[in-house]
Parts: sequence; structure tokens; C-alpha cells
Amino acid sequence: MRLLVVEDNKDLAAWLGKALRQAQYAIDIAHDGEDAEHLLKVAEYSAMILDLALPKLDGLTLLKRLRQSGSKLPVIILTANASLDGRVAGLDSGADDYLAKPFEIAELEARIRAVIRRGQDRASSEITVGNLRFSGGTRQFFVAGEPLQLTPREYAVLEQLVMKLGNTVSKAALSESVFGFDDEADPSAIEIYVHRLRKKLESSSVQIATLRGLGYLLRHVQ
Repeated sequence: MRLLVVEDNKDLAAWLGKALRQAQYAIDIAHDGEDAEHLLKVAEYSAMILDLALPKLDGLTLLKRLRQSGSKLPVIILTANASLDGRVAGLDSGADDYLAKPFEIAELEARIRAVIRRGQDRASSEITVGNLRFSGGTRQFFVAGEPLQLTPREYAVLEQLVMKLGNTVSKAALSESVFGFDDEADPSAIEIYVHRLRKKLESSSVQIATLRGLGYLLRHVQ
């Protein structure tokens, strides 16, 4: 899943980006409201982490414009303003959750999982394909009941394939789920991750099929 972090404090933004990448998210970072608004127009995100005190375009205005456009993107506000009036203003502007600074990264990760579950019904349930099981609540994969050990980017590819179960997923769509704009993405990287996943799924009853010119499809094999 891909997240947009909008935070003008560059040290805090970098720390958040590193921590959330370790939690198996692809991350884009914007340091002002105008850059964030541009990124929201050109990329698809699972959630946005939004500071309110932003240069060029403040967080509340950005959030109001986002909701006026019809977007239902889950948004968690991060701010030093923990007052009741501040929380009410943020929630009334369309935020899904509110977290005051300072905060623990574990709590932020839990809140991210919660808003994504609420926003995507399918992500809130367990998805089973053959003996492969994906738990949307914990974001873990199991094969025959045993945890499947994956690198963050292998995980991102498999998660996208599971969430699009029954549909072909293009290489470009997989790349967007794995890499942020600041990442240096090798054009062959997705093929490498798919190859590694196939090796790790050899003992399972699922297969990642290649549909030439279209992309990849996760399917159950008898």
C-alpha cells in the first residue's frame, strides 16, 4: 500500500518515511500543501498522513479541497494542536482520524490500518486463495497456517495481487504499489520480485501467472 506523508518538518518527515517503509508501505513525502495537492492528482494512495501547519497551502484547506473533489481517501491528521477546537475543525473538514504530536509510531501504524480497513471493505476481511491466507487486520500472509516470510517489496507485490484477486494487475500498477516517487526503480525490478515470490510460493497451492502484455494474475492451482 502507498501512503502520502505531508509534513513540513523535514526531519520528522524523514523519520516517518523510514519507519513506515519498514512497516511495508511505499511512501511519498510532500513538505508543503501545494506539492501534496499535485501528488494527489497524479498518484493513487491508500491513506494520507497530514500535518496542518503547512507552507503555501495549509492542511485544512488541502483537506477541504480533497473532499470537495469527491475523494474518500482516508486521512489522518498529525498536529501539535491537540485542543478540542482543533480536533473538531479537522474532523469537520473531512479527516478520518486525529493524532497529536508527539506520538508513538506503533499507534500511528495502528490508526493507519484502522482507517484503511474502514475505507476498503475487502481489506477488513481475510482473503483465502487455496492454502494462502491474507489477514487484512494484521497485514500478514500465511501458507498452510504458517507465516510467509517476505521482504517489504515482495510483500507489497503480493498484497496488490491479493487485493486485486480475480483481476490482472499490470506491471505499472505493481510498480506504483512498491515504489515512491523518490525511489530509484529498476524497470526489471517487478519481474525480480515476482520471481522471488514464485519461489516462496512453491509449496503453496497458488500461482502467479504472467499474461503477456497485460500483467500478472494470482490464481489457485489444483
